[in-house]
Amino acid sequence: MRHIPVEPPAFFHRGPSPFARLAFFGLLSIVLLFADTRYRYLESVRQAVAIVLYPLQRAVQMPGEALSYVATYFSSQRTLAEDNAALKRQLVAEASAVQGYPLLQQENARLAGLLDLRSRYGAAATAVEVLYTSRDPFAQKVFVDKGTDTGILPGQAVIDADGVVGQVTRVYPMMAEVTLLTDKDHAVPVRVLRSGVRSVLFGSGAGRLPELRFTAPNADIEIGDVLVTSGIDGTYPPGLAVAKVETLERDTGQVFARIAARPIAGADRSRHLLVLAQAVSLPPQPDEPAGIDAVKRGKGKSRRGG
Repeated sequence: MRHIPVEPPAFFHRGPSPFARLAFFGLLSIVLLFADTRYRYLESVRQAVAIVLYPLQRAVQMPGEALSYVATYFSSQRTLAEDNAALKRQLVAEASAVQGYPLLQQENARLAGLLDLRSRYGAAATAVEVLYTSRDPFAQKVFVDKGTDTGILPGQAVIDADGVVGQVTRVYPMMAEVTLLTDKDHAVPVRVLRSGVRSVLFGSGAGRLPELRFTAPNADIEIGDVLVTSGIDGTYPPGLAVAKVETLERDTGQVFARIAARPIAGADRSRHLLVLAQAVSLPPQPDEPAGIDAVKRGKGKSRRGG
């Protein structure tokens, strides 16, 4: 049976043809584009349409943004975990160096001070390093790594970057014994830097501060005064820092005041020291003139004769 096409009713054929409509709307679009580009007539319409369509745009974009956020979150968590583990390994590897950094700073500061002192005394100063302390718990002594092989002699002063540490008391071929100023058998002639009062600082042994003995109660000494070497013993050069007055008791019912001072130098902690040769000490005391000796002998004979 042959199929016969059915024509639509005449009602749907009213109006312009499709081509005419296309041409009309195309021309209208061009005119509107030109007018909008030239005079911005449709700017307010565009803004209104953008406001109306914005919620729809956000609704369309939200699923993609959510997936991207989730992926980024898990990626960041993994990256942070890896970085954290790497930092922990690095921290463990560098823990010893980090803990020793303050000690290195202190040691560098002391070495810089020693270099300054050595440049001041020149060849008269010998740099030494502490090997170990004495086994005797009642003796305040240390042993250094140089001895007679470098010209160190008994009686020479030992200092660090801060002040007096002690004195060489025994020398071996490749090491020397240094008695610290805190030892009970050690004494240092000192003077008060502020007032000039002279005295002698005696060591009091382990666990006790050195004392200024045989000092009058009315002596011009105050808590906080700095004690420096007076230089009258011929061992220590004058002006070296020794200690700082910490306690002072004048009304003790005794003839002398009780004065304790804390050492300024690192007698129990300095690792690098300087040994000062006798050349930097005071010159030897001059001999008395022969005339004075004759007068003394004459006085002695006259007394015996009387």
